[in-house]
Amino acid sequence: MRQNELDISTTLARAVVDTVREPFLVLDQNLRIIAASRSFYANFQIGPEKTQGQMLYDLDDGEWNIAALRLLLDRIVPASEVMEDFEVEQEFPRIGWRTMLLNARKVFDETQGAPMILLAFEDVTERRTAERTLKGLLEQKDILLAEMSHRIANSLQIIASILLMKARSVKSDETRQHLEDAHRRVMSVASVQQHLQAVGQAERVEVGSYLSKLCEALAASIIGDNRRIIVNVVAGTGMASSSQAVSLGLIVTELLINSLKYAFRDDHESGRVIVGYEAHEDDWKLSVSDNGTGMPLQTPGSRKSGLGTSLINALAQQIDAKVEIATSPKGTTVCITHATFKSLLPTVASANT
Repeated sequence: MRQNELDISTTLARAVVDTVREPFLVLDQNLRIIAASRSFYANFQIGPEKTQGQMLYDLDDGEWNIAALRLLLDRIVPASEVMEDFEVEQEFPRIGWRTMLLNARKVFDETQGAPMILLAFEDVTERRTAERTLKGLLEQKDILLAEMSHRIANSLQIIASILLMKARSVKSDETRQHLEDAHRRVMSVASVQQHLQAVGQAERVEVGSYLSKLCEALAASIIGDNRRIIVNVVAGTGMASSSQAVSLGLIVTELLINSLKYAFRDDHESGRVIVGYEAHEDDWKLSVSDNGTGMPLQTPGSRKSGLGTSLINALAQQIDAKVEIATSPKGTTVCITHATFKSLLPTVASANT
C-alpha cells in the first residue's frame, strides 16, 4: 500500500512539474535530477534520457558545471533555503549565451524522508538586451540635449550682444528703449536656460536651490558696485517639473530685473528684494517684493499693462496660477499663486515692511 501511495505521489509530482511553463528541475539532496519539466527539455534542447537520474553538474558531459550555479546550490540555498532572482550570465550548451534568473527552494519530502531542491529558470536575455539598448539611447539623448542646450546658450548670448550693440548705436531714444527691453528679455531666457542646465535633465527640479542660483546670477549682472541693493531668496522645500520651473524662472527673472532697474532711485539708501516660494505637494506660491518707490499710477488713456506685465500674466496662465500686485510708495509685491494653493507656512515678510 505504501509503495502504491509513493507511486501515486511521484506521478502527481511529475504531472505538476510538467505544467510549469518555465524550465524547472526537481533535485534530490545530492543534486541528482529527479524530474524536469517539458519546458526545460525544450528550452535547453536536451532529452529526458540524458537528464533523468543524472547529477546536475554532469549534464552535457560536464557543461553544466557552472561556477554561478555551484555558488547558488552549494552555498546559498543550504544557508537560506530560499533564493529568488539569482541572476546568471552564462554560455549554455546548444543555446549559447543567456541571462537567466534562477529561483531555488529547499523542501522536505515526507515520503522519502529527505530534502529536495526545486530549481526554476527564467530566461531574461531579451529583456536585459532591451534594457541595455534603452540605457544607451537615454545616455545618447542626454548627450544630444546637453549639446543642444550649449548651442542655445551661445546663440542667446550672441543675440543679446547684437541687440545691445544696436541699442548703443541708434539715435532714437524710443528705439533704444525697445532694443534694451529686447536685450533684457533675451538675457532672462538665457539665465533660465543656463540654470536649468546646471541642475541637469531631471524631470523634477528643486525650486529653492534653482531660484537661489538664478537670482544670485541676475543680481550680480545688474546691481552695480555703487548701488546698495540686497536680493534674498526665502524658499521652503518643493519640487517642480522642468516645464513648470521654466515658467517660474522666467517670471522671477522678469520681476527681479524690473525691480532692480526701476524700483530704486540712485540715492536709495538700502534697497531690498525678497523672492519667496512656499509649496505643499503640488500647490505653491511665488512672490517678489521690493522696498522701492512703487509702480507708477496708471493715467487715463494709458495702456493697461506693459509688455512685462503681459508676459507675466501669460506665463502664470500656463501654470494655472493667478497674479496679484500690491504697490505703494513703500514698495511693490507681486504674488503668483497656484489656483488651489492654501498657505501652510508663516507668511514671508515682504521687503517693504
